[in-house]
Amino acid sequence: MPLTEIEIRKTKPVDKPVKLPDGRGLYLLINPTGSKLWRWKYRVDGKEKLMTLGAYPALSLAQARMRHEDERRLLQAGTDPMAQRKADKQARQLAADNSFATVAAAWWQSWKTARSERHAEYVLRRLNDDVFPAIGARPIAQIEAPELVRMVKAIETRGALDIAKRALQTCGQVFRYAIAHGLATRNPAADIKPGDILASRKKENYARLDAKELPELMRRIEGYQGTPTTRLALKLIALTFVRTSELIGARWKEFDLAAARWDIPAERMKMKTPHVVPLSTQAVEVLRTLQLLTGNRELLFPGERDHGKPMSNNTILKALARMGYQYRMTGHGFRGVASTLLHEMDFQHAHIEIQLAHQERNAVSASYNHAQYLQQRAVMMQSWGDYLENCTKGPK
Repeated sequence: MPLTEIEIRKTKPVDKPVKLPDGRGLYLLINPTGSKLWRWKYRVDGKEKLMTLGAYPALSLAQARMRHEDERRLLQAGTDPMAQRKADKQARQLAADNSFATVAAAWWQSWKTARSERHAEYVLRRLNDDVFPAIGARPIAQIEAPELVRMVKAIETRGALDIAKRALQTCGQVFRYAIAHGLATRNPAADIKPGDILASRKKENYARLDAKELPELMRRIEGYQGTPTTRLALKLIALTFVRTSELIGARWKEFDLAAARWDIPAERMKMKTPHVVPLSTQAVEVLRTLQLLTGNRELLFPGERDHGKPMSNNTILKALARMGYQYRMTGHGFRGVASTLLHEMDFQHAHIEIQLAHQERNAVSASYNHAQYLQQRAVMMQSWGDYLENCTKGPK
């Protein structure tokens, strides 16, 4: 039966909480202290939630039913009432405190819903570490472009060029959110282009396939009719996406197959600092097969005529051309395809960049950056190996 005012007044507090139900999850909770609270129990995505609507008698029975009905309509429209209440509270806080950090936190809460948890946490960490210390306490409507320039340049000085660019990009998104919510009138990040303030990195353009074409290429590599060492070189460069020069110059002494690790020395790296390649089970399998062919030599891929020198730089290119990919794919192209697909798989940008050996490294960081995020990169490389293995099996 529906609750009545008479029943509410007649019910006295006892030594334990008493619930007076009114129907459809609404009830009045009478605590031993004498306080009386309107509560509503409902479910969202299979999870039970409990919402307090107000205190009796400040909120009468009739008013509680009206508020309950309003919240139910919101739920029926697909919105969690408690989440909406939190958003409304946040909007009120924004109106009172419109610092960059507060607005950025609100933007992040809204933005993260369409992103993976891993990527969302990475962006929040970058805000906390790089952006908030510089401009977090500043009222967002008062921030000017020179402040953003100082922040971005400070990130660049520690060698994190890509992070500096992404920090500026994220700030631009926060400013656009602020403008949309009436908390700012302009976006100072739009006044700045990374190329105006950050050092340029020389770009090298290499032919590469679209990511969607990779499965077909992997199947063709699996059936490649050329020399076995060339086929294994193609498989290994796809699995590790190192530079072609780093692949063909590889020495057996650089590998620890038991630890699933390839340590490339600084003198063989473009950045002139050591680089670690965690090896997937698929890569280790390729290397164990290759050991049967060249394991008694210093080089993994010795030249056909002079075994003391590595195979030609053109060997990979010629093999790709033989499979029908002339001018469409290079050994270096595997790096771009891997970067694209690993980002789509929601692996962290920083981990991908380190695995690509893209960091701008200074003398201080050179001694440790090569092993940074090693555990996370090992997980990423195994996922990449699994992906390529599935590519060779073809569509299900």
